[in-house]
Amino acid sequence: MTFATMSGDWVDPAPHESKFVTVNGVRLNYLDWGGQGPWLILLPGITWSPHHFDDLAPAFTDHYRVIAYARRCHGLSEVKWPCDAATITEDLRCLMDALGIERANLVGHSYGGTELTWMAGLHPRRVERIVYLDGGYDWADPLWKAAMEAWPFEMEVPESARRSLEAYFRYAKAGTDPKTVLGKWFEPVVRESVIVQEDGTVRPRRDLAGLEHLVRDMLGNPQRDYTKVHCPALAIYANEFFDSAHLLPAHRKKVREWDTKYLVPFRIESVKRIRRELKGVRVETVPTDHAGIVITLTKPVAKLMRDFLAYSPPLPAH
Repeated sequence: MTFATMSGDWVDPAPHESKFVTVNGVRLNYLDWGGQGPWLILLPGITWSPHHFDDLAPAFTDHYRVIAYARRCHGLSEVKWPCDAATITEDLRCLMDALGIERANLVGHSYGGTELTWMAGLHPRRVERIVYLDGGYDWADPLWKAAMEAWPFEMEVPESARRSLEAYFRYAKAGTDPKTVLGKWFEPVVRESVIVQEDGTVRPRRDLAGLEHLVRDMLGNPQRDYTKVHCPALAIYANEFFDSAHLLPAHRKKVREWDTKYLVPFRIESVKRIRRELKGVRVETVPTDHAGIVITLTKPVAKLMRDFLAYSPPLPAH
């Protein structure tokens, strides 16, 4: 991208409409790509925006009616706590009611796997099939809690990145694979994540206290019960958590050590558990990172999803 797009009259070029709906006492933003066929609802990861699906969603509009929504305290949705599993699952159910969606296929990236697991377990007649995009992890697992305690990145946005929108774009691009910032997702996600103030400086839409609250809610959830899920399921795992090859040199060694110590055993145990507890689940691994499974490896991931959604017959609702 170039900084020619810094002007205030920028218009999102992605083929969707941005809409709002108030359900369960909270105002939620969702993106609507349109399309024809069964409903396909995309659930973003923690701190993520529905715009992260801007490059993946269009691959399904020929056979599905596609939307993605920002859960409470995410994107442009209202900040209203808590953001625990029970609350956000009820938000999803109410969103489906408000939009007249009787039954849908659910796709969850990262923390989005929490909502779809709970939704499929609590409301099986509302869920056709589920897809985990590096979301087949129980984020309340003690192994993940240990990984979070050793988190290798600073969460606070540095002062230098707050000086202007252009400075914030440079900060967002640093340490990122240059190919990924060419995607449709990048600019709307960056713009949505900050508020430009009257003096031209920016402040993050979600402050550090908000991030810490999200993490507490995530870690405080009850552990998942995959045995309650009886619909067809596909779990796609990335083979690494961070795109370490494109990290800044100062971070690369620390992040690789963190991945080896915490994420590799967590991934191994998570795959074993989902195979053991979620009967009939199809498990795939793709050569990318946690973010890349949505924003980089879109064609191979879309093919795996389309094959599964088209050819895996639904089981009877329980």
